[in-house]
Amino acid sequence: MQPKLLRVLQEQEFERLGSSRTIHVDVRLVAATNVDLAQKVADGQYRSDLYYRLNVFPVTIPPLRERREDIPLLVRYFAQKYARRMKRPIDNVPVKAMTALSEYHWPGNVRELENFIERAVILSRGAELQIPLSELKHRTSVPPIAFSNGFATLEHAEREHIVRTLGETKWVIGGPTGAATRLGMKRTTLQSRMRKLGITRPI
Repeated sequence: MQPKLLRVLQEQEFERLGSSRTIHVDVRLVAATNVDLAQKVADGQYRSDLYYRLNVFPVTIPPLRERREDIPLLVRYFAQKYARRMKRPIDNVPVKAMTALSEYHWPGNVRELENFIERAVILSRGAELQIPLSELKHRTSVPPIAFSNGFATLEHAEREHIVRTLGETKWVIGGPTGAATRLGMKRTTLQSRMRKLGITRPI
């Protein structure tokens, strides 16, 4: 499929399956992926010419675990969305539930969060969103997000968590037992976060 897609992008033409007539198109393509295509190219699993043709204006969106400040907003949005759809009178999310949602790792990102909230709306009886907390199996320990004064900032909490994990792995970043694996992120992503947060290995 890769050479066929490349032809559509490069030559703006294709033939339907079973047809010999060439169809010309004028399209603008928006592509999305959750894999590292540059690494796939380096590994020989993805065509470099197609990658560079797609990579005209890349927009990188970090995973939900790296932007936990978005979680409360998304929770309220999805709760209201499905409450309206199901005609449920939900207008409150308990602080304990919001804290648990914010601390969860969300390996499935926003889609997993949306599905979880939809299920919570189905299970709720009354005006308070009932979160099945037992389903939130923490894959990593994350410092709590500040909802009021008295807690560290998100950036500080993230920095402390990364430094603590690096200390536990003796500052080994990659590999199956490295800090990146423990934190549930790619090695390159962890290195990028370390640079942003000013984390360096002590001498």
